[in-house]
Amino acid sequence: MVASRIRIISDVHYADQASRVTQLAQLAPLLDGIDQLICNGDTMDTRPGPEPAATAAALEAVKAFARNAGVPVNFITGNHDPDISDRHFALLAEGAVLLTHGDILYDSIVPWGRDAAIAGEFVCEMRKTAPTHRHDLLSLLQIHRHAASRIPQRRQAERDGLKYLASFLGDTLWPLDRVWRILKAWRQMPVLAQALLEAHCPEARFLIIGHTHRPGIWPLANGAVLINTGAFCPPIGRLLVDLTPTELLVRRIGQRRQDFHAGRVIARFALTPGRDSAMPVS
Repeated sequence: MVASRIRIISDVHYADQASRVTQLAQLAPLLDGIDQLICNGDTMDTRPGPEPAATAAALEAVKAFARNAGVPVNFITGNHDPDISDRHFALLAEGAVLLTHGDILYDSIVPWGRDAAIAGEFVCEMRKTAPTHRHDLLSLLQIHRHAASRIPQRRQAERDGLKYLASFLGDTLWPLDRVWRILKAWRQMPVLAQALLEAHCPEARFLIIGHTHRPGIWPLANGAVLINTGAFCPPIGRLLVDLTPTELLVRRIGQRRQDFHAGRVIARFALTPGRDSAMPVS
């Protein structure tokens, strides 16, 4: 994954009715001026669903988009697409940047969701049976991916609009403490991110994730920076990260008509040796 300008997005959720990406061609403008695109998890839902043919068709559309993009398009796995590739994380910028979807922060994968309890049981079960020396980052991510693959699609597979809306409202309103769970996960995110870096990548100065659908930038107590690129689903919005040999830029993703475009730069960090990469560059 070496290139002069790498662009990172996440949580496209293609073929989910909640996603604003109804056609992958809407992402084409995001390919302009870059040398590589990395989709950091949850590009679509590849888990078992009631309509395997629809899932297979969506996956083929994603693969065709990648083949025809004109630049390399690489996929990091997420909890919704645990088998979309064999890449669960990436170290970029000579180890300064750790890129992973973000569900690894939470033992139950989705602590705000209806599947939190069963996901947590799967993860706990597999961690107990794993040799203690296999608790490195890759092994833990493989456990999360295996656990995620055992949880079937819910409303993500629904094609009927009214049924999807009813399922969405049900998932949103139940359990009754769902909003509190979401806010708790958001609040814990920076602390858990720092713990992940300190345990597995202490040399990394940036952690880029998605997963929680909350875009933003958080300076961590240890001097590192957490960046969440959000999602292509409403209501909060989405960011992208551009990596060059010397800089990390965080940009908004705008939508004009149906297409998505790289918007204004909201933060810029140095990656060059000898510069404090945790401070914005003017």
